Amino acid sequence: MSTLSPLVATLHVAIGGGVGAALRYQTGRAMTHWLGAPIVSAFPFATLAVNAIGSLLMGILAGWLVRHGSENSEQLRLLLGVGVLGGFTTFSAFSLEMVLMIQRGQYLFASLYAVLSFALGISGLLMGLAIMRMAT
Repeated sequence: MSTLSPLVATLHVAIGGGVGAALRYQTGRAMTHWLGAPIVSAFPFATLAVNAIGSLLMGILAGWLVRHGSENSEQLRLLLGVGVLGGFTTFSAFSLEMVLMIQRGQYLFASLYAVLSFALGISGLLMGLAIMRMAT
């Protein structure tokens, strides 16, 4: 397995992240075109779609890397897993981390991670909104 320099590793993530973010944006546009703006405004179908698709693809990538790992595995993990799928949806990384903890029998940590991710994510957003409301 070759070791990437920090700069090359960062470039892999940045390039993949740009591609993933563009794919997420285009998925949102496609869902709006397909379902119509009123429906997409009523329920976050695009976010649901990228979370489900990203998690599926993360599972395929992780399984493929385990089965067919090669000297390029780290480059593929950084480019596709951290970059493309991370830019497409961070939920795919959350899903992978949850499954790994469950497979290792770390049920308490998995539960804690799920609860904290949800609670801190929602409360962080609410706090950010409150800060911005006070600033105006």
